[in-house]
Amino acid sequence: MPGTQAHTSRQMALVSKLRMGLACGAIGVGLLTTAVQAQTTPREKLPASPLRPSAGAGNANNPAATRPLAKAAAQDKADAINLKELKVMAVVNTEQITATQLGQECMRRYGKEVLESLVNRQLIAQACAQQGIRISDGDVDLEINNVAKKFGLTVDNWINLLKEERGVSIEQYRQEIIWPTIALRKLAVSKTEVSDQEIQKAIETEYGPRVKVRVICTSKDKSAREALAAAKANPGEFSELSKKYSEDPNIASVGGMIPPIRRNLGDPNLEKIAFSLKEGQVSDLIRVQNQYFILLCEGHKPQRIIDPKYMSEVKKSLENRIKDQKLRGASAEIFTNLQKEAQVIDIFKEPKLKAQRPGVAALINDSPISMTQLNDECVRRHGRDVLEGEINRKLLTQELTRKNIAVTQEDLDEEVARAAVLYGKTNPDGSADVEAWLADVQKQDGATIELYILDAVWPSVALKKLVRNKVSVTEEDLQKGFESNYGPRVEVLAIVLSDHRQAQRVWDMARTNPTDDYFGQLATEYSVEPVSKGNAGKVPPVRKHGGQPIVEKEAFTMKKGDLSTILVVGDKYIILRCLGRTEPVVKKLAEVRSELEADLLEKKLNLEMTKTFEAIHTSAQIDNFLLGTSQSRKSPSAASATGVPEPRARVGELPSKGRK
Repeated sequence: MPGTQAHTSRQMALVSKLRMGLACGAIGVGLLTTAVQAQTTPREKLPASPLRPSAGAGNANNPAATRPLAKAAAQDKADAINLKELKVMAVVNTEQITATQLGQECMRRYGKEVLESLVNRQLIAQACAQQGIRISDGDVDLEINNVAKKFGLTVDNWINLLKEERGVSIEQYRQEIIWPTIALRKLAVSKTEVSDQEIQKAIETEYGPRVKVRVICTSKDKSAREALAAAKANPGEFSELSKKYSEDPNIASVGGMIPPIRRNLGDPNLEKIAFSLKEGQVSDLIRVQNQYFILLCEGHKPQRIIDPKYMSEVKKSLENRIKDQKLRGASAEIFTNLQKEAQVIDIFKEPKLKAQRPGVAALINDSPISMTQLNDECVRRHGRDVLEGEINRKLLTQELTRKNIAVTQEDLDEEVARAAVLYGKTNPDGSADVEAWLADVQKQDGATIELYILDAVWPSVALKKLVRNKVSVTEEDLQKGFESNYGPRVEVLAIVLSDHRQAQRVWDMARTNPTDDYFGQLATEYSVEPVSKGNAGKVPPVRKHGGQPIVEKEAFTMKKGDLSTILVVGDKYIILRCLGRTEPVVKKLAEVRSELEADLLEKKLNLEMTKTFEAIHTSAQIDNFLLGTSQSRKSPSAASATGVPEPRARVGELPSKGRK
């Protein structure tokens, strides 16, 4: 029913706010990992290094380049808290969360993932040691400078971006991303020779002739032959035929337009046929794997002439590009071979092996990774997020104890069943198919039933039990809910502006030419809100009690063709043009009363859960030694006055003011 997805999203946002490792998503539960992809090329996502870069010569090519890196690294070390010295990670209202407890919780959630990366790092390190490869601080500095330059940033700005937006310290970046990138590159260097023939082919690709074409692409033989016959009969309709027959929406939506075809980039036969076509000519069917292609030639572009004095520079640039492409492939191949050839014994996930090798997480070619190493790495990577979750869990547990409320297994089972029904996992009789739902949960990367119950179900149940007696659905709620979900809605075109004077000018233009088409043109040209701008003013219909009181009040006074006044909503100025009203499908509240009541109760529960948790958190004394922060206890009245941040408008809605 309308509104179900909205209340589900709010509940999931609350569970996510608790940050206890797992959160319900669109189809269930997904791990809240903090893995970072700080760069975009494949090699930058390879496993990280087990070693600090070795001391060595500085960057002789650019000595100054190391200064910001050295400064950032020194600052990281100065800011870092020595985890080994911390025995207590946090104190929550006098109750401790110890380092041992945090390590156990981190390994429970991330142990498998972190151990895999440690194994991969060790494999690379062993291969480098066997070949006598050493990587100096200068090598790492130079690579970081090159990456920053590639993104058009200074080293300082790149480091700040990593730290502030990606949560990656410079030391982490050096050791876990840059070091393995260089290591695998050096291991693969013998496989990256570039021939003169390869450079010549690259020149032909980059600077040679091109063919401008439109394309029809389908996997269906019958559709391909129909499209070919129609295109041969009327090439002028090729664009419309591509919209009709092409299966790929990216091709169909632009009438078959694709970038000009170049040599040596794709299927050789397709390229040969494309270059043989004359302008306006339609090709025969071209089979490439399981796809049929039809080309319409729209013209040929001649080759670009390279000035001889720049030829050596062009060749060098292309050689570097080819070498980089080869390095990526060779590095991936080497890494895959290292994994295949290594003897890896994963003790961490095998209880029997744990008893035989206590204190060992894994063996890589007889070289151990200890449980202490795994524990420390898990805490280093994920400790902050997991600790926040454990603090929140502690707060809820304390509040349950204070109010003498227990969360039973029956409560947990009931919540799991409710989630199963909510996400459509039901038996033929309408009852919850819990088995199917839990199977879906476990399909999420790294998710287990244990973590799902612990990190998503338990906090949701705990908060519901804390607030259930505070929430009820009144007749007024039902009436407003019925009007909002099932009542008439006003269909409008909208223009959203950020400047009052411009709003006055646009409003006057809309008044002077009072048509839907012209209003849509004005929205496309002037609106600062993406949905109305991209859809010629079209936005979702305005409903009552939808959280936009100013817009709703104006819209429901308008008739078809009316132009609104300029509505001031926050820092935006909104102009509406009425297209009419929708006709309600459900006429009487009684027809949907039970369903609507359940939906409203869920919504009010979620709002009260958020408010209650904020109050519990704000009124607590929390000392987080891992972060080096302390929060003093506030009085209940001060906590309740904190309130909950106003939710933002959903995508496609107009901005709102004074949401309640």
